[in-house]
Amino acid sequence: MTFKPQIVSLILILCIGLVSCRSAKTITDNGTLNANFSARQIIKNNDKSNSNFNTLSSRLKIESTDGDKSQSVSVSLRMEKDKTIWMSKLGIVKALITPKRVAFYNKLDGTYFDGDFTYLSELLGTELDFYKVQALLLGEPIFKPNTKDYEASVYENSYMLQPKNQEDLFEVFLLFNPTHFKMDSQQIAQSKEQRHLEINYLAYQEVEKEILPERIKIIAIENDKELKIDLEYKGIQLNQDLRFPFKVPSGYDLIELK
Repeated sequence: MTFKPQIVSLILILCIGLVSCRSAKTITDNGTLNANFSARQIIKNNDKSNSNFNTLSSRLKIESTDGDKSQSVSVSLRMEKDKTIWMSKLGIVKALITPKRVAFYNKLDGTYFDGDFTYLSELLGTELDFYKVQALLLGEPIFKPNTKDYEASVYENSYMLQPKNQEDLFEVFLLFNPTHFKMDSQQIAQSKEQRHLEINYLAYQEVEKEILPERIKIIAIENDKELKIDLEYKGIQLNQDLRFPFKVPSGYDLIELK
């Protein structure tokens, strides 16, 4: 997980959110933890909580801090579930993510990238794909747990699932909210490489009976380098007819990610 300028840009592009809508309301956690809850029960309830919309359109405020560098941007998002994630910053920067493609271009410097998830997968040390990115945005587990390999426990105010046999080089911790069984946090640790990725879901909102994130904090650490990304979702509009226009202008320079 090497945090070069390119990966910061890609994380900002991948971490896209949701826009203001009067029907949205913040959810108050009132679930009661049951120490006897099994992994099967937690997974079953989590499956029921999975998002079930067709399309989503929105805006999101993204604040990032990388060492002593900070920036804040507001982006527009359009999503067709399981098919497309599209982002635009005032038409100047656009991104298109599909199950087979990761692409973006920047009119300010005349550059573009068009490839797949190979580079990001190598940085994380595990396979990354469209569905894992989508899960991150929707408060769902990036690594889908199963009753055979995961065991349940209670950690602070959450249910926790972790592999029964954690790998020496790669550890996973999944924390579920006892109210609606979306994610409270998901953490990936590679101790020997001194890498740690933590995705915390600080608040959720309900829109048209869908439970979706309202605020997310991402912390990525490698050795003594730390990247923080805060996402604030202002609201959501669901199930509208959407277009996903994306065409790299001619004459732009291809960005080589190494």
